[in-house]
Amino acid sequence: MLAVPQGSGTRPGWRDFERTVALAFDGRPSENKDIIDVRIPDPSREGVHFGVSCKMRQELRRTRRVGRVTIELSNAARSFWDRLEDDGIEPDNYRDNATQVGMSVVNLVREWHLSAGIQSGGDIDLGRSCYLTLMWDPSGEYQLHQFQMDLPDPDSLYWYCPEVTSRGASRLGNHIRAVDDDEVVFEWYGQSGAQLKYYPRVSDSVWESKVFRLEPLPNNTPHGLLSKAQSYYPDIWPDS
Repeated sequence: MLAVPQGSGTRPGWRDFERTVALAFDGRPSENKDIIDVRIPDPSREGVHFGVSCKMRQELRRTRRVGRVTIELSNAARSFWDRLEDDGIEPDNYRDNATQVGMSVVNLVREWHLSAGIQSGGDIDLGRSCYLTLMWDPSGEYQLHQFQMDLPDPDSLYWYCPEVTSRGASRLGNHIRAVDDDEVVFEWYGQSGAQLKYYPRVSDSVWESKVFRLEPLPNNTPHGLLSKAQSYYPDIWPDS
């Protein structure tokens, strides 16, 4: 759970987000680091699922300011570096090979998606799957956005390693960046967590909710998703 400012309680964490999506759509949460967080059965095809990758970030203010959502696609450091080492890329030279690095890490995530798809023997209909993001800010405001699971072609972007300045001296930073029309689309933090971040435009979302707030829960609310739902809606979902 995530703490609410001034210690007034708790707000949903990323596990709550995944479990809520699964419960709302009669799906199944993965409960692990699977590339697909929630599998929703296709009622017309036995054994086929729609995949939902749930992403939650404290980036609502940034989203409003720049018009792009923040999605951390993966922080699988070992998998990323294994792929790069196969390509002859090491921690001491990746900054000088930003294009090759960017294409490798993005294409690796795309391969993970494809491996889960029905065309590759998996159970996920990728064409009807999505990213579902929940952006929030410390004031308690939330907003949902839905994006297609297709990622931009990394070969169509300009990749580079930004310079940082410290004490008047400039050096290459610890991450690489991809831009399109001078707007940041991807960032990969190779030596500080290995997070691969994706910044889709809000205008490219398939659907978005209005900004909303969650009703506060009493401090003695029992633990568990169903107990919380019963507390939110006691008249239509009474305790049993």
